[in-house]
Amino acid sequence: MLPTLRSRLNMPSLVDDFFGRDFMDNLFSERTGINVPAVNLAENNDEYRIEVAAPGLEKNDFKIDLDNNVLTISSEKEIKDEQKDEKFMRCEFNYSKFSRSYTLPESANAEKIKANHKDGILYVRIPKKEEAKQKPPKQIDIS
Repeated sequence: MLPTLRSRLNMPSLVDDFFGRDFMDNLFSERTGINVPAVNLAENNDEYRIEVAAPGLEKNDFKIDLDNNVLTISSEKEIKDEQKDEKFMRCEFNYSKFSRSYTLPESANAEKIKANHKDGILYVRIPKKEEAKQKPPKQIDIS
């Protein structure tokens, strides 16, 4: 049996609580025509990071909301491709929509969340509160 991702990376349970299983993954399938973009979730000593791979979407196509300590990343986009010719007219619609939500841990500094978009990837950085950051080892003097 293969080890779980958590045991391989020795991630603390706080990360599991924050990045827990996204219920959207189970709700949609190929039959619905709704694509949920791939998401990378990471943590270091200073911050949590969410990276959403959404090629074809621009920064203005995204919406990021924080409500009651739940961060929601969503997008809605309609593309209309219309071609006219003497003999026929063809019109194709392409509509994409998704929404993913994450409950922030107590250690997250929700007031300083930042996001940017580059090369089809949305980057969301969630800094940790100072008191939540791991401190380096310290030697205690004996008096």
